[in-house]
Amino acid sequence: MAKAGDELVNPVTGLRTVFRKTAQETSGELLQVSESYFLEPILGGEVVHPAGDVPEPFVDADDIADVAVAALTEEGHAGEIYELTGPRFLTFAEALGEIAKASGRKIRYVPISVEEYSSMLAEQEVPAEYVWLLNYLTDGVQRALGRDPRDFADYAHEAATGIWDGGR
Repeated sequence: MAKAGDELVNPVTGLRTVFRKTAQETSGELLQVSESYFLEPILGGEVVHPAGDVPEPFVDADDIADVAVAALTEEGHAGEIYELTGPRFLTFAEALGEIAKASGRKIRYVPISVEEYSSMLAEQEVPAEYVWLLNYLTDGVQRALGRDPRDFADYAHEAATGIWDGGR
């Protein structure tokens, strides 16, 4: 279980999640996490990343929050493990395309080599056995909330207002 101050790094996307409080410390508050790894490059119009053309099941942050709220405040979630994904696979370039379309920004994707990415993972001591966890879609949002997960395009459109459009 993550402890306050723990930082986890998604081995495929490089997104960082920093746990601000443990579930026991929240006392009814939401667990706070931060994944702003790509904000500056998106606002700068160029994202350099080693994702290549491998599709990923991008998940809406609101789905993550809704599952966390449900798990922390409703009956029936004790002992459950929810593997959260979005409803479809997108390549990294396609996800950035959704953000660009929704925000009205020009965003260039610049892939880097697998070797460079492997070096980065080695420096961050990310175990190889975690990578496979990101290569499939799950029913975690549906099971936790009784509804389909939000599509990444919907998230990008909503997030573009005031975030990725730079407040335009």
